[in-house]
Amino acid sequence: MVLRVLRYFLTVAKEQSFTKAAEQLNITQPTLSRQLAALEEDLGAKLFNRSGHCITLTNEGLLLKRRALEIVDLEDKILSEFKGTNETMEGKITIGCGEFMAVEILAKTRKKAKKPLK
Repeated sequence: MVLRVLRYFLTVAKEQSFTKAAEQLNITQPTLSRQLAALEEDLGAKLFNRSGHCITLTNEGLLLKRRALEIVDLEDKILSEFKGTNETMEGKITIGCGEFMAVEILAKTRKKAKKPLK
């Protein structure tokens, strides 16, 4: 099972139409139909009830939709976590002190800082 095909499945489930899903995915409708037919064969289950132009999910299709959403969400989380590992954080920090002793400690700490604050 390929994540790309799970995304195809989710798009068809959302659009309830192979034609609309194929347009949204920028692939041909026959290609999409073949991919999802192969998925049904791999799983050994019928995923869609097809009646004319209306498509609904079978019970197996509903189960796959729940699991596919979990898998796709997890993939997105993994990618976003790894994209952020090499980034540095930048910004402005403002520190306020009310007590005299705290101001003195802050000044000493600031003096020991390696990088000067702007």
